[in-house]
Amino acid sequence: MNLSIALPAMVNGTAPPGPPNASSAIALDDRNGTLMELKVLAPVYAWNPEIQGVLLSSLSYGSFVASVPSGYVAGLVRPRHLIGAALLTFSALSLFIPLAAEAGVALLIVLRTVQGVAQVMIQTSQYLIWVKWAPPLERNQLITISISGLMLGSLTVLLVGGFLSETLGWPYVFYIFGGIGCACSCLWFPLAYDDPAAHPFISAAERDHIARALAQQDCEPDQSLPIKAMVQSLPLWSGLLSQFTEHWFFYVLMAYLPTYLHSVLHVDLKASGFLSALLLGVAFVSIILGGLLADFLLSRNILSLLVVRRLLTSVGVLTPSLFSVLLPWVSFSLGVTMAFLVLCLATSSLCQAGALVNFMDIAPRYTGFIKGLSLVFAQLSGVIAPTVSGFFLSQDAELGWRNIFLLSAAVDVSGLVFFLVFSRAEVQDWARAQTLTRL
Repeated sequence: MNLSIALPAMVNGTAPPGPPNASSAIALDDRNGTLMELKVLAPVYAWNPEIQGVLLSSLSYGSFVASVPSGYVAGLVRPRHLIGAALLTFSALSLFIPLAAEAGVALLIVLRTVQGVAQVMIQTSQYLIWVKWAPPLERNQLITISISGLMLGSLTVLLVGGFLSETLGWPYVFYIFGGIGCACSCLWFPLAYDDPAAHPFISAAERDHIARALAQQDCEPDQSLPIKAMVQSLPLWSGLLSQFTEHWFFYVLMAYLPTYLHSVLHVDLKASGFLSALLLGVAFVSIILGGLLADFLLSRNILSLLVVRRLLTSVGVLTPSLFSVLLPWVSFSLGVTMAFLVLCLATSSLCQAGALVNFMDIAPRYTGFIKGLSLVFAQLSGVIAPTVSGFFLSQDAELGWRNIFLLSAAVDVSGLVFFLVFSRAEVQDWARAQTLTRL
């Protein structure tokens, strides 16, 4: 989010573009005419829209290429070390983005690509931590609380990033948030451990509780992968396709929500930024509540694990599909449209405790690899969905939005049907320790 927020200031300053270190002094007189303030102008670059698009996409280049390899590597090394090193690398490189921009756009693209590799390592490895730390009846809430940080981080940058760019200058967006990331990585190493048995501060009661809860779970990583069995596994495919279909509408919203608010509802850009932040806040809260609801249903033996996964996925797909299809019909009212969008994001967040975490049920031994594989499907959706949406809008601006929402609903529901038919919640034979068939 940092570059997305800072980019308008990087290419659209209030002063004409000058040398990279250009600065300007602005005199501000108080009542006595004695106050003088010096304000240093951040450098401005002549990047055309094509270059800007490549810069914004370069993070995804690294993430896409490294998704599957990082998932495999995460199963071979200690996740604690991998996550800490990746977080420190990602954050430290953020501090050098202003220097890279000054050196040239090619270096900036390379730096952002490396950040993408580090970012995907964190996303794949963190699930291996929960395999060892999260008792089955607490796993959903622990995972969703950690996942909600993605929304909280985006919300924070969206609210604060523009202010920092306007007051201190756009480089401080990278300095401040990069510094926060470095501080977090310094806290990570002494506080995070791969296994409760190795943690020096955990109480004996908590360690024994986790050990008893996970005693029957076969979660030791395996260096060999049963590729043939994975390819033939319909339960695995149901989860992977859900990653693609359920992220479709999310990526459409992330790419075109400000455009929709501005062009259809005639909301100014400043207000659309605030409304976008509001929706991210709703998603942040809803993800956590979804995890709490899943564990409540499981701990009270109200529903089985498979029914919980299918129920939350059904609500998280059908509700937003319905309200998104209705959006063109309520475009006359900003209030009703925002209410529908809130319902869409709030209910779609339930999928985080449904189909999107189902891979941990069927193959805990291969959590890192399958998470990396699922990120590929999610990122493919992030590439295809905005592209198709842009095509619809280029054909007909008015009917384009209706077609976008209809297609999003159709894609989402098709993935739901496949998941309801083929999903399972027990460890598959190919994911057990005694599996002999390898490829």
